[in-house]
Amino acid sequence: MSTRRSRQHDPVEGADKKRLSRKSIQTALRIFNYIQPYRAMFIAGMIFLLISSFTTMTFPYLMGKLIDTASLKDSQSLFANTNTMALILVGLLVVQAGISFFRVYLFATVTERAMSDVRQVLYNKLVTLSIPFFEERRVGELTSRSTNDVDQLQDMLSMTLPEFIRQVVTIVFGVGFIFFISPQLTLLMISTFPILIILALVYGKFIRRLSKQRQDALADSNIVVEETMQNITTVKSYANEQFESNRYKSYMEKVVIAGIKGAVNRGAFTTFIIFGLFGGFVLVLWYGAVLMKQGELTAGTLTSFMLYTGFIGGAVGGLGDLYGRLQKTVGASERVFDILDTESEVPLEDTPAASHPKIRGEIRFADVRFSYPTRKDVEVLKGINLHIKSGEKVALAGSSGAGKSTIAQLVLGFYTPDAGSIDIDNQSYGEYSLKWLRNNMAVVPQEVILFGGTILDNIAYGKPGASEAEVVAAARKAHAWEFIEGFPEGLYTIVGERGVKLSGGQRQRIAIARAILKDPAILILDEATSSLDAESERLVQDALEVLMENRTTIIIAHRLSTIRNVDQIFVLKNGNIKESGTFEELAAQQGGVFANLLRLQLLGKENVVL
Repeated sequence: MSTRRSRQHDPVEGADKKRLSRKSIQTALRIFNYIQPYRAMFIAGMIFLLISSFTTMTFPYLMGKLIDTASLKDSQSLFANTNTMALILVGLLVVQAGISFFRVYLFATVTERAMSDVRQVLYNKLVTLSIPFFEERRVGELTSRSTNDVDQLQDMLSMTLPEFIRQVVTIVFGVGFIFFISPQLTLLMISTFPILIILALVYGKFIRRLSKQRQDALADSNIVVEETMQNITTVKSYANEQFESNRYKSYMEKVVIAGIKGAVNRGAFTTFIIFGLFGGFVLVLWYGAVLMKQGELTAGTLTSFMLYTGFIGGAVGGLGDLYGRLQKTVGASERVFDILDTESEVPLEDTPAASHPKIRGEIRFADVRFSYPTRKDVEVLKGINLHIKSGEKVALAGSSGAGKSTIAQLVLGFYTPDAGSIDIDNQSYGEYSLKWLRNNMAVVPQEVILFGGTILDNIAYGKPGASEAEVVAAARKAHAWEFIEGFPEGLYTIVGERGVKLSGGQRQRIAIARAILKDPAILILDEATSSLDAESERLVQDALEVLMENRTTIIIAHRLSTIRNVDQIFVLKNGNIKESGTFEELAAQQGGVFANLLRLQLLGKENVVL
């Protein structure tokens, strides 16, 4: 049972590092478009970075000169030269410190502002994408795009890019300096690099493979935690705390084993690198001492050479890490721009009301066929024909999976029919702005999930910018004011994450108040009273009666006894409308689909929902 769920990694897992190609690099470079508004500061930061890098490269040379002053026999000259060199070094340190401060400040300012823009653009894109887009992706994945991936891009601009430039300057100018100092020593030093680099690349791949194994094992253990937290009531009701603890422990043992194996190999790899680097360092130092003995080098020159060698070695050694970080950046940029390049369903800005006719609420489906994008092989609606007049109250009845909710989602424009047409007020759906249509619709779902702010925020969501008086009026009509004024903070009561601080009936009335405030032409109710107690159901039902006045209403019925007073009922079965009529007409049809469903609920099964 410990393997009851197969591994389902976030797409980031295992794809964190992206193989570099011309196309992937071009995608990553698009991030610089967001630096354009701050290019003056960015260029200034680059100038400070170059000055800082060149300044750093003068230290080994000056320190060698400082040591060479010690070989002068004139004590007066020794004192003067030593102090002069020391003052020059101190002056360079002060300049370097100041330059580094401005470099860090400028890069931090640019990257923070640019990445804030990226996050805003990414969020704007997400909220304008279609429902099918979200059905094909996990929430955790999308959250990771706007947090982890953007952080990765920020690290590239603020750390990886400056570090790469610094290391390139160090390698190019460092090699130039040491070749100028001693071509013989330089050739000896460079000859040790290829062996170390080749072995490091080969062994590095093996180390990364072991690291991936540990990441996979840790991902499996995280799935256990996620499952347990999501099903905590089931765990506790079955008293399986110990079972879950043991299950998690078994996965953690795999993490530990993989981690130790990786650590041992990393230790061996590190030992080899240290031995190789210091071995080469000793070899160069020995040959330098020989050249000193022959009078071809001074102590200061050898010191400068060894310091430059250390700088170059550190820069070359860091290229592997920089390459890995660059791979991560390319992968992150592709995932971010994959979202940004997706076509939006609706514009972010509101469309002026004057550019659209007023919606009356007449709805017509003509031979509509539909399959969900994620289940194209299953046809959910099979030639639906229905007509809902403006201001009419209709119900969609049928067993689970018959297509009731699908019709409501098509009315909302969440999906496009595969065939047939949908008209609103005798105009094709496509002739309207989708955002304008939705501005004239409201939904009260069966299970209301509120935003984590105040009651005022949640009601006003139906009409952003509404006054407090308008919110109170809507709350009164929804029979929500009775419990709202009972809270010490009233409208400013925090409802908690997803509205957990309120009861189901209270959340329903908040949702109804929100819909009342919006004043839509078309109202969709996913029967809001099927899971409430009698008192809450009465209050919610009264509020719904107020809400449904003078507007087209589509009720997704789960309990047939609650739709007695609608104007028309459409009965669905297997994606087709089998019957339509009033409650009394359908109930009187012996052997009819509706009559059979009604009989099942009335025979002591009132709580059976459809």
